Amino acid sequence: MIFRRVWLSAAVLALAVSSLPSVAASAAPRLSGTAWSVQRDADALRDTGVTGVAVRLETPRGATTARSGVGDLVTDRPVSNDGYLRLGSTTKTFVATVVLQLVGEKRISLDQTVEQLLPGVVSGTGNDGRTITVRDLLQHTSGLSDYIYDVFPDPSAQTYFANRWRSYQPEELVALAMRHKPDFPAGTRWAYSNTNYVLAGMIIEKVTGRTWEQQVHNRILRPLSLQHTDTPGAKPFLPHPHTANYQQFAMDGPMVDTTIPYRPFDSGADGSMTGTARDLNRFFTALANGRLLKPAELAAMRTTVPVPQDSGHPAGTRDGLGLFFTSLSCGGGYLGHGGSGFGYVIRAATTTDGRRTITVSAHSRSADPQIAARQEDALRNLIDHALCRTT
Repeated sequence: MIFRRVWLSAAVLALAVSSLPSVAASAAPRLSGTAWSVQRDADALRDTGVTGVAVRLETPRGATTARSGVGDLVTDRPVSNDGYLRLGSTTKTFVATVVLQLVGEKRISLDQTVEQLLPGVVSGTGNDGRTITVRDLLQHTSGLSDYIYDVFPDPSAQTYFANRWRSYQPEELVALAMRHKPDFPAGTRWAYSNTNYVLAGMIIEKVTGRTWEQQVHNRILRPLSLQHTDTPGAKPFLPHPHTANYQQFAMDGPMVDTTIPYRPFDSGADGSMTGTARDLNRFFTALANGRLLKPAELAAMRTTVPVPQDSGHPAGTRDGLGLFFTSLSCGGGYLGHGGSGFGYVIRAATTTDGRRTITVSAHSRSADPQIAARQEDALRNLIDHALCRTT
């Protein structure tokens, strides 16, 4: 789901760490049932080369957690227990929820155009805000160029260290995207673009007079008591405890500690939030159960379009409004979103009835496409197995 930066692999870091310990396996060697299955799959993801893995599954019977690998490569400390995470593009689901709440309040319409709401912002080089609707932004059918290729054109550690402290205003990021022709006419195809959600955040502020961060706090975090979720903007440091993130920027290159984010694309409405797996599961459960949106708006969020098979998503994935639908091997499917940045991948998913919800975090990413593909498969299998179990 995640937020594709084609110059990096889509999954997690390739490391020769098959000897890394499974924390939970040594602490609880006689696990059975769901706990055993989740721990087994967390260890399988670690064995593909991920430095640290954390899983939290919520079911009507309670919570199941698993940790595997290490929390950092210097001290070999354990992976943090319910540690703070970078949510990356999972931020988009929070932003889409706020937009749909405003739709339910009749303050905006999904069929309004960007030009009507943000006059003159989307224009030039063939871009035309008169043809792009709010729905197009939330569903990635706008055709707008993704600004991330402008703020990180060279996939190297040198670029990361040289620019990681720089931050941009939303208007600046949109202006970067406007230098490029659209990929296709709005509404005719699908392509993931972070620019869409930068604009969604700007629309929230234009309509309400308050920032998207303030609206997320007032409308979602406070009502659900998500006390460990935040919108830190350009603040670079994760609260403690947290697991370190590692990025491999080039094949056979070194492991680079990237726990400090790359602020040019980690500070806005498209991917800046932080939180814990416990909080994230609570959010997605509440969303699926209809606690955050009225029926009409929740139905709109869950109305999907096909995602191309070459997009890096599982076959048959469909995109709604800030929410993806992915099929399960046992039938049916799950709703969710993921996020990634340098050195981490996070996936949050819930069954369509909200009864089983999972968050998985993997704390390293690989530059080797073959290893990355194996890691992606292991991550998907973990989620599929956990949500398909009936106990």
